[in-house]
Amino acid sequence: MLQQAKQLVRNYYECLDNAELNDLETNTKDFLADQYLWRGYHPFNEQQSYTDVVSLFWQPLRQAFKHLQRREDIFMAGVNRLPEGKEGKGVWVVSMGHLMGLLDDSWLGIAATGKMTFLRYCEFHKVEGNKIVETAMYFDIPHVMMQAGLNPFPPMTGAQLVQPGPITHTGLLYDEVDPVEGNKTIALIDSMVDNISTWQQEMSLEDELRQHWCEDMIWWGPTGIGASYTIERYAKQHSGPFRAGFKDRIFKGHLCRIAEGEFGGFFGWPNLTLEPTGGFMGMPATGKPGDLRVIDIYRRKGDKLAENWIFIDLLHFWNQQGLDILDRMNQVPRT
Repeated sequence: MLQQAKQLVRNYYECLDNAELNDLETNTKDFLADQYLWRGYHPFNEQQSYTDVVSLFWQPLRQAFKHLQRREDIFMAGVNRLPEGKEGKGVWVVSMGHLMGLLDDSWLGIAATGKMTFLRYCEFHKVEGNKIVETAMYFDIPHVMMQAGLNPFPPMTGAQLVQPGPITHTGLLYDEVDPVEGNKTIALIDSMVDNISTWQQEMSLEDELRQHWCEDMIWWGPTGIGASYTIERYAKQHSGPFRAGFKDRIFKGHLCRIAEGEFGGFFGWPNLTLEPTGGFMGMPATGKPGDLRVIDIYRRKGDKLAENWIFIDLLHFWNQQGLDILDRMNQVPRT
């Protein structure tokens, strides 16, 4: 079942990535169900027509990013492992990596550079009846802004860079994997998520993290926050400021949570609702609650988590706070 779903998505990607601009929908529509739901990063948001997904997202992207190629770092599949009583069971296939091309035309108001440009992406595809019925595709538009010489956010607490895949180079799970390993991974992710939701500051943040994370963990965060290396720096550069910078945090749950082998992940729509109290990402308090749409992908090493790739729709979150980053970027200087 999983291998059939993986092959469907791989065939879809082959047709999508090799189709001419005007043939994108024609060459790929047979892989998609008639009733199709696509969730994407702001300003694309939710689309319920594959025709609209192609015309609003794929065609403008391919028009701007010439010679676009998919550089995949993680590929896995699994049955949705949400706790009992939640909706969304089914087979999901996940692909994560970069879409790279030459930014020869403007995209979303980001001016052409004529240079290689990377768009970080992660997609969750739900497969039913040998068709893709649902997709959640999150990507890092602010990273494209930075590569084009724009500064959409104040200086980051973490590092800004083109992010590599797993240090083990074992993320492309095209073949069958022992399900025992996936069970270990999902159990660890479940425990970590439960621990965050019940955190009562009874121990230091670093000691709390050590329950589930390797000491030399890497948190590959989105542009606006940046990446952090080691528990100590992650606590200092992201986890601590994040927990201190919000109030009234409400966990909304996940729509999908899967694992295969040593890799696993989840997404929500949204995952969290919270209100900024000032300071996070250099932004002031707003008095407004906002939603965080998040994808997390993990690599397990033994009985601890070692790497974590994160996609957060920060454009949507700050737009809810009254700040349009896409409009604001035209008012900040290029480097």
